[in-house]
This record gives sequence, structure tokens and C-alpha cells, in this order.
Amino acid sequence: VRFPEDLEDDNTTFNPEYSHQVFGDDEIAFGYKGLKILLYYIAGNLSTLFRIEYASKVNEKFDCVEADDVESKIREIIPPGFCTNTDDFVSLLEKEVNFKPFGMLLHTYSVHNEEAGEDITYQIYKADMTCPGFREYHERLQTFLMWFIETASFIDVDDERWNYFLVFEKYNKDGATLFATVGYMTVYNYYVYPDKTRPRVSQMLILPPFQGEGHGAQLLETVHRYYMSSPTVLDITAEDPSENYVKLRDFVLVKLCQDLLCFSPGKLMQGFSQEMVTEAQQKLKINKQHTRRVYEILRLRATDMGDAEQSRSYRLDIKRRLIGPYKKKQRELAKMRRCLRPEELTNQLNQIDLNMQHEQLEESFQQLVSDYRRVLERVAQA
Repeated sequence: VRFPEDLEDDNTTFNPEYSHQVFGDDEIAFGYKGLKILLYYIAGNLSTLFRIEYASKVNEKFDCVEADDVESKIREIIPPGFCTNTDDFVSLLEKEVNFKPFGMLLHTYSVHNEEAGEDITYQIYKADMTCPGFREYHERLQTFLMWFIETASFIDVDDERWNYFLVFEKYNKDGATLFATVGYMTVYNYYVYPDKTRPRVSQMLILPPFQGEGHGAQLLETVHRYYMSSPTVLDITAEDPSENYVKLRDFVLVKLCQDLLCFSPGKLMQGFSQEMVTEAQQKLKINKQHTRRVYEILRLRATDMGDAEQSRSYRLDIKRRLIGPYKKKQRELAKMRRCLRPEELTNQLNQIDLNMQHEQLEESFQQLVSDYRRVLERVAQA
């Protein structure tokens, strides 16, 4: 909500992707007809208005069943101090002009908005719990996780090893410049013996109204560049990354790596090398596993897949990596031959059908090439 009229505007409304963490696996609130759970957030500081509306509700006295206590379920997530009255909320909205982003400005960029016919400016900040008012703001911000990340949990903000990176949009209202929350990322700094840290991305969310505009890539690249400048950082990883996050990371890392000398077309055609691992880690804080993936994407770009020899060489190079888990199974099988009774061995052999392995390997390869092509298309447009 930026303006009072946004309260009645369905275009500013977006729905949750998940509600199982609040309403159970069935995602059902029992006992209501026409139930609406309404959460409004002021665009900048995220002050909250919470309302429930419904046409009717089961009555314990007559129906002998009790409706779910929706209000207390929502109260478990949103911090105290929220509004339940629209007038109170609108009066808070008038004070929004005083809201300023928290922490240190890291990056400013603009995105062309077709609808508005102009470029809109965005800024990325790094904050921590010492910033006045940030703790309370973060309590409100993290409530979005429950609705948009499948396995979300709230973090321990008293642990000083957390870093917070925030994206804001700058907009004008009555001649003043205001800020709207776009998304954020939390990163935990793990200790690596003897004197390094390994930042690990924990949670990342771009709010639905801003998705698909490139903010995730801007945020991830900014965070990478922030840590790249630190001599104590070993490399940057992510905790249990989603499929979408992996695609985003592929794009950002390929964009960062493509100009390194070790990834020149000539060197790519010679295969994956220790030089790539060393240079990507020292200059860009990218670990070996992610460097290998970048190599495979950039080698695809340097390969003429219409040339039988180049295509075969690329396919074999990728499949040699993909076959690792299958070779592990075969080593396990060799041990089984020595230890298992014949009937047990037959059972295990049925699970490791070689033809099926070849099919799965080919399927995995084709899927990877398809994913890699999408990354390269996006890099070409960037």
C-alpha cells in the first residue's frame, strides 16, 4: 500500500503460494463460508493491517463443531503492534514519508517500466541489527517467507553472523521521494579454519509484484560483489537452493566469469582445469562445484553442436561427470557380490539395470543442455 486508494485496488493484491505452515498440509481453514484473510502492508516500513471477513461461521451451540481460530494462527506469524482498524492504518501511511532504507547503500540500478513509460530506480542496501528500527522492520518483512517459501523458518536475529541485503524501489508521492520494499536476502557467515568465512545464502525473496523484472539477479550479483572484495571470504554457497535459485545463480555466475582468461574459448575446449577452479575462487569467490557448472555452460557456447566431433567431445565431457553416481553404485555392487546371498544379489541387480542407466544419463544430459541454453540466451540479452 502506497496510497489510501490501494486498499480498495485489487491490482495491488497478491495471493500466497503456500499456506501449509499455518493451516496444515490440507491448507484449509475449517468452519467458514466466504472467508477472506486480509493482510495489508505499507510499502516501505511494512506496518501491517490485519482483517478477517466471512459470510457465516459454524456455531458450536447448534452445529456441535468449532471453527478454526484463524486469528490466532495469523497472530503467531505477524508481530504484535499491527492495526485492525483502517483509519489507524491510513494515519500510519501519512507518516511513510519519514521512512528511509536501513544500512549501507551498495548498488543503484534502473528498470524500464512499460506501463509507466519511464525508468524506475532501485537501490540495494546491506543492513544489520544495529541499525535503529531494523529489528522491528525485519520481524514484519520475514512474515512473507511463510507464504512464499515452502520450507521457511524464522532465523535467530541475535546471532551476529547474519547479514541482511534489502532491495527498495524509489517512488514519488506529492513531490517527496519514498521507498517501497521489493525483496531481500539473508546470508550466514560460517567460520572456515583457520581465518576465513564462507557466506551461505539462506533465504531470498522478491515480492510477487516485482518478480520477473530482474531484481533477483541484481540482488545476487550485488551480494557476490560485496563478498568478492573481502580477503577473508573463501567462497559463497547457498543452503538447500531451489530450482529457480540455481537457474538464477547460473546466470549471475556465468555473467561474472565469462570475461576471465581461464574461460576463453580456446581453454574451454581443452576441458575443465585447476586454473579455472583457482581463478574463479580467488577473484570471484566461486567454489569448485559451481565453477564446473559455469565451465559446462560456457563450453556449450563455444561448441559448434552441428559439428559431429565437437558435439561428441562435449557430450562425453558432461556424461563423465554425470556418470559419477552410477559408478558409485557399481562399486557398491562389487562389494555386494562378495557379501550377499544369490537371491539378495539378484534383488539388487534388478535395481541397477544398465540400459536404464544409459537412458537416465541421456535424459539428464538433454535436460542440462536445455537449461544451459536458457542461461546463455539470458546472458546474451543482458
